[in-house]
Amino acid sequence: MSPSGRRGQTATRAHPHSGDMNDLETVIGLEVHAQLLTRSKMFCGCPTAFGAAPNSQTCPVCQGMPGVLPVVNRRAIEFGIRTALAFDCRINPACRFARKHYYYPDMPKNFQISQYEEPLAENGGLEIDVDGASRTIGIQRLHLEEDVGKLLHEGTLETAQASLVDYNRSGVPLMETVSRPDLRSPEEAAAYLRAFRAVLVYLGVCDGNMEQGSLRCDANVSLRPRGATELGTKVEIKNMNSFRNVKLALEFEVKRQTQALAAGERIVQETRLWDADKGYTRAMRSKEYAHDYRYFPEPDLVPLEIERAWVDAIRAALPELPRQRRERFVSQYGLPPYDAGVLTQSRALAEYYEAAVREFPQPKIVSNWIMSELLRELPGDDERAIERAPIPPANLAGLLTLIADGTISGKIAKAVFQKMVGSGEDARTIVAREGLTQVADEGALASIIDQVLAQNPKAVADYKGGKTAAAKALVGQVMKATGGRANPAIVNRLLEEKLSKS
Repeated sequence: MSPSGRRGQTATRAHPHSGDMNDLETVIGLEVHAQLLTRSKMFCGCPTAFGAAPNSQTCPVCQGMPGVLPVVNRRAIEFGIRTALAFDCRINPACRFARKHYYYPDMPKNFQISQYEEPLAENGGLEIDVDGASRTIGIQRLHLEEDVGKLLHEGTLETAQASLVDYNRSGVPLMETVSRPDLRSPEEAAAYLRAFRAVLVYLGVCDGNMEQGSLRCDANVSLRPRGATELGTKVEIKNMNSFRNVKLALEFEVKRQTQALAAGERIVQETRLWDADKGYTRAMRSKEYAHDYRYFPEPDLVPLEIERAWVDAIRAALPELPRQRRERFVSQYGLPPYDAGVLTQSRALAEYYEAAVREFPQPKIVSNWIMSELLRELPGDDERAIERAPIPPANLAGLLTLIADGTISGKIAKAVFQKMVGSGEDARTIVAREGLTQVADEGALASIIDQVLAQNPKAVADYKGGKTAAAKALVGQVMKATGGRANPAIVNRLLEEKLSKS
């Protein structure tokens, strides 16, 4: 049925509102699908590695062959429980799988094994920070399911003469988490997704790679008069594969719905696709209802009973989560909240920071260098990039030690840092090979300063006339004469002494 079909029109009556469109409130809920980091699929033993040759990681079970029986992946259940506990969800003592029926070429069974009425966990929350304010976004449910395959079109979707199906992804364990409609802006939605991803990565249950599809997000968006309790007609947005695209897609959709309501149009309950290249959402299909999927209990899988002792053991093994670590960085290291937030955006970055501080126990200096220099080279939320950083934490600490003991200046240190990025060498090796050690010999520096003073009589006169800024120009001349290697502290002291006597 087309997006403008009869069913959509019946269900999408515009809420009455004759006032100012600025009085409309945005209501957003997110459905996040996370591919779990298990070695095998949800109901069979096939591997889950990304990037394998098409249809090379399949078997009769994940291909939906007749007569095969699924077997639940215990590790996937454990990961689901681990995540639910991190979000303060209630773990249901029993859950069961159901068949979700719909028809698409990339789903071999014509149904998806998922959870419906009896999910793994319910009623949790995630705290987010936006514009300096914190609030908790409710999480309605967390359930497990299997992923479907992947369609590859020969050309664009509109012009393709044929489509190919890769079933490698079919059967990969997915965890779906549905938020409550508590988000009130695209900025809040992006903040929620970032915080959500950080928790999953800290837990080690998902790599959070949105570009590869291991973390996928659908958004439900509606508008209603400010102060109203009844929800407006919701529109689902798909195909948002980055935090930036989530924000842009929601901004566009909010604007589109606002303009439509202002023009007296109806909002149609539908699924829309975000086109990142063109910067707009477009109608995909009419939005399904739960009963359209004809859910019924999966007959080939018995209900699961979740033992309390197992849950308690998983709870006891939970790692320190992003918010806890951020608060500890503020209290333990005396960092500003902003620094702590940046450094804890990924587990790998937080561990990098702490490893460097153990070697060079000046927390704020380490923080400054990581944020200003390291994160200029590497994305802070990319776990693998940080883990494989060309400058290990010990080498960064070694560089900072050379600054602290006066071997090199801060300016030279930045040049050395770039050489370390390119070569992977430690700072001391580079400094020794290229003769970058600071000139700290007071006799040698005094002679250079005398020459600079003789060559710059105007700057000397300006300083004596009360223009103290002239001293900076003289320091610059000394640094130039030494190729930037003069010890700045010694230069400033000697220069001040000579200017006060001359």
